[in-house]
Amino acid sequence: MEKFFNLQARGTNMRQEVFGGITTFLTMAYIIFVNPNLLGITGMDQGALITVTCLASIIGTLLAAFWAKVPFAMAPGMGLNAFFTFTLVKGQGASWEEALGVVFISGIVFLILTVIGVREKIVSSIPVSLRLAVGAGIGLFICFIGFQNMGPFVPEAGKVVGLIVDNPATLVGLGTFNSATAWGLAGLVLIGILEVRRVKGSILIGIVFCTLGGMLTGDVQVPDAIIAMPKSIAPIALKLDVLGALKLSMIGAIFSFMFVDLFDSIGTIVACSYEAKMVEKDGNIPVIGKVLEADALATVIGSLLGTSTTTTYVESAAGISSGARTGLASVVTAGLFFIAMFFGPLIGVVPAFATAPALVIVGVFMFKNINQIDFKDFNEAIPAFLTIILMPLTYSISTGLSFGFIAYTVIAIANGRALKLSPTMWFITILSLINLYFTMTGGGA
Repeated sequence: MEKFFNLQARGTNMRQEVFGGITTFLTMAYIIFVNPNLLGITGMDQGALITVTCLASIIGTLLAAFWAKVPFAMAPGMGLNAFFTFTLVKGQGASWEEALGVVFISGIVFLILTVIGVREKIVSSIPVSLRLAVGAGIGLFICFIGFQNMGPFVPEAGKVVGLIVDNPATLVGLGTFNSATAWGLAGLVLIGILEVRRVKGSILIGIVFCTLGGMLTGDVQVPDAIIAMPKSIAPIALKLDVLGALKLSMIGAIFSFMFVDLFDSIGTIVACSYEAKMVEKDGNIPVIGKVLEADALATVIGSLLGTSTTTTYVESAAGISSGARTGLASVVTAGLFFIAMFFGPLIGVVPAFATAPALVIVGVFMFKNINQIDFKDFNEAIPAFLTIILMPLTYSISTGLSFGFIAYTVIAIANGRALKLSPTMWFITILSLINLYFTMTGGGA
């Protein structure tokens, strides 16, 4: 292991790598609870989703460990799982099998773009303000979903009734206060306090706190067992519908998955590379190609297993700050995801109100870079604002993206800067117009 990962040359040792790997796992373990909860809304088997979430995380993280040899961890991405559930399946009416087909196609396209070296060039040709707006908009969107989930499941309504509910008079309003909502709010406060005090694994602690509290008040069923063999993945594995995903109305969805993952993965990899001191003096990151290849391959494999886009997690920075410098830390993280698979009975009883605070806090994390957008310059501010605000208002990530790109292009034309727009921006604008056409005529993403 020492020779393969070159520990000495990277200024690290076995103890540092193990501790770093554990730290990364603790900061991102919430995905084991949140992903099955979100994707389960589509009708996918919850037990299978727990196993698949762990498997996708293991495979992606091991690809980062052995192919790229970096201390990065991967798992099904937040925001993208919300897009899968609430925009594609619940919003557009696609089946979850077709949605998996969309993930598969976007992963294949990504892999090709990465291998031929185009992926990084695409990112650099898109305005920074729009890149930042995408993350902030998704943060606002999943925060909104978090508040909607902060309550009990009501059988009569057939859904969770949370802190934020639909209101015919005002579109949305405050829901009824109850013990489940109280635990969700308490969990949010606890996670906030722990984050301020820089406690590792704060989100995981908050989820456990809400679940145990719910057991005390009868809002959560006590599991019959804690440890068991992982549930079969047969109900969702290899069930993707690629042909269904190739419909013209799915173009916007494929485009959205691609670009959200593109911005997310590049941004995370760059940030974590600086933290791990893997950036050369000229700003070049030697490992970025292999990390992007691992990221794309993990998405393809994840879609075959039965989950939404698998991506590099920014929580990897927590492990890096604890001393992780090589892929050995990623091996440790993957090992802990493997162990987690055997706690399916315990994970399966975690309610929506326990994972809701996690969605809100992750939304805050994604929103914080908004201060880097120059809101004094309306050329940048208007497209960025439309991107951010229309994601939660239309309940669609792709719609927010489309309005943002179209607005940027229209403003550039109005200001006589059309010739300065890159071919990539023109192409994305055309895709955005197609997406909005299908959305507004009843068939889009």
